[in-house]
Amino acid sequence: MSRIHVRSAGPEDAAVIVQLVRELAIYEREPLSAVKISEADVLRDGFGVERRFEVLLAERDQVVEGFALIFPNYSTWEGRAGIYIEDLFVREQARGLGLGRLLLTAIARLALERGCRRVDLNVLDWNPTRAFYHRIGIHHLSAWLPYRMGPDAITRLAADAVE
Repeated sequence: MSRIHVRSAGPEDAAVIVQLVRELAIYEREPLSAVKISEADVLRDGFGVERRFEVLLAERDQVVEGFALIFPNYSTWEGRAGIYIEDLFVREQARGLGLGRLLLTAIARLALERGCRRVDLNVLDWNPTRAFYHRIGIHHLSAWLPYRMGPDAITRLAADAVE
């Protein structure tokens, strides 16, 4: 019987985190050239002085098979912090073993420990895991549309003169 569990990533996991992000890009039908993150980025932003994210790793028999990259957000309406799941991914050979649920359970426990009132994530409309999310109580917010300002728009807007 396989032993599965979730643990917090450490600096020694930087390479596997980058590899999992690359595998996620393939799963999401994106070109690998879209993945810019490096091991140095992971070390700086995940384990450096100013931690911008944390990673939970799902393992089966001591082999990393999935991950969740999370960071704090804040709800002005709740007046409390929350957790945002940037990425949640389980390798194909380990799907259906409960690793995704274990990752989400670990995140829910962190949310409770930290006094967070909600956990947010975005899911691609074609992603078959949406049914799983609905079953465990994660709801689609159909009234909210995701928007993003990318690097070019940030640069242009930041350069606008303020009157």
